[in-house]
Amino acid sequence: MSYQKTSRYISLILRHHPEVIGITLDDHGWADTAALIEGVSRTHPLTPEILEEIVRTDEKQRYSFNEDHTKIRANQGHSIPVDVELQQAEPPEVLYHGTGEKYTVSIEQQGLLPRSRLYVHLTKDRETAVRVGQRHGRPVVYMVDAGSLYRDGHMFYLSANGVWLVKKVPVQYLYRIR
Repeated sequence: MSYQKTSRYISLILRHHPEVIGITLDDHGWADTAALIEGVSRTHPLTPEILEEIVRTDEKQRYSFNEDHTKIRANQGHSIPVDVELQQAEPPEVLYHGTGEKYTVSIEQQGLLPRSRLYVHLTKDRETAVRVGQRHGRPVVYMVDAGSLYRDGHMFYLSANGVWLVKKVPVQYLYRIR
């Protein structure tokens, strides 16, 4: 059974609006699992078993449990200030960013900015960037000279689900390839 709508709702709650269901996140983005289930289940089907399945089968690995599964958090993509204890890491020489064609003028003038999120999201493969771009209309993919950006002092972080995060990507490190 697909719980896509429930998963999207959980993402909204854990990344942006925990107050909608009356929960709070700690400084590291963790929410009480039981409170999340109780709040979400008022409008979406959610039991402990369904939540376990959503976390286990999520293609993008959006969520993590703590060791005893009493707490849950989104791995990245927050618009609210939380420290998800990201691991600083040296990126590969090249990363990719997918977006919609409607955003290219702004990107080509200002570079990649996090907008409503805390970080710019990058991927290590072009195919994922295309899929991300398709969510925003006609896809456009930028190749990011991540190696140079890193050597020039920009910090990179690798999220628990393999997404590369950086505060911004100035125009000179971007190359439109699609």
